[in-house]
Amino acid sequence: MADSKIADPLPLGLAAFGITLIMLSSLNAGLWHGAGGGALIGTSIFLGGITLFFVGLLEFFRGNTFTATVFTAFGAFWSSAWYWLTNPAVQAKGSLGVFIGCFAIASIVMWVVAMRLGIHFNLLFFLLMVTLFAEAYGNWGGGHSGAVKLGGWTGIVTSVIAIYIAAKMLINEAYGKAVLP
Repeated sequence: MADSKIADPLPLGLAAFGITLIMLSSLNAGLWHGAGGGALIGTSIFLGGITLFFVGLLEFFRGNTFTATVFTAFGAFWSSAWYWLTNPAVQAKGSLGVFIGCFAIASIVMWVVAMRLGIHFNLLFFLLMVTLFAEAYGNWGGGHSGAVKLGGWTGIVTSVIAIYIAAKMLINEAYGKAVLP
């Protein structure tokens, strides 16, 4: 029987998360004249939803409880966001703020765990928490455009960090040494 090895799904998850988040965040920051929103619809269900959920399941098989939890939860987040974006019947005033707010609360726990995983993950989850709280507040009740814009900009930085960690993992593995810190 051949020795089977499951490749590390973490770079895929980080890239999928970063790409999906940067589309939403660019929309919220007011960039690209709203084009990020149109791009987000398909990306949120396929790359953000299905891919992240799949990565989360692979992380369970690898025995990584934290990343399994993060990626399956955010796979469900992006799938739910897609449903919310495409179904006006569920778009009650303030519902998006409640939805994001619940994930913001969960992100506190994720950040506490990420503190043990090094500076990049610590920063990623801290900024994710800030992003989610800003977006929750910005979408609560009547909406607060300044908070949405702040969440957009912190989300862009969060996305860049996620993509950097994915790149670092891929490049360092390909070269067999620490090329990127």
